[in-house]
Amino acid sequence: MKIYETKEGLILEASVKPKSKEFKIVVEGEEIVVYCRAEPVKGKVNKELIKELSRLFHKKVELISGFTSKQKKLLIKDGGKSEVESVLTQK
Repeated sequence: MKIYETKEGLILEASVKPKSKEFKIVVEGEEIVVYCRAEPVKGKVNKELIKELSRLFHKKVELISGFTSKQKKLLIKDGGKSEVESVLTQK
């Protein structure tokens, strides 16, 4: 999984697939794929992504790069790497 620790929290690299039937996270080898229900219009996918990941990890999540790309980098504030990995592998 592409998760990096920084002093601010964890950076998670993910690929996003919009217009899916349900929100879900799939870990495929080293890649994290997030399926979002929203359409890629006016930042709707980004909003859904931040909302759902914040709810899932119970942490503040910020999008730091990939605002208009399918490849996103997200900052999970005050997250522990083992905690985040265990949540992702349960999905």
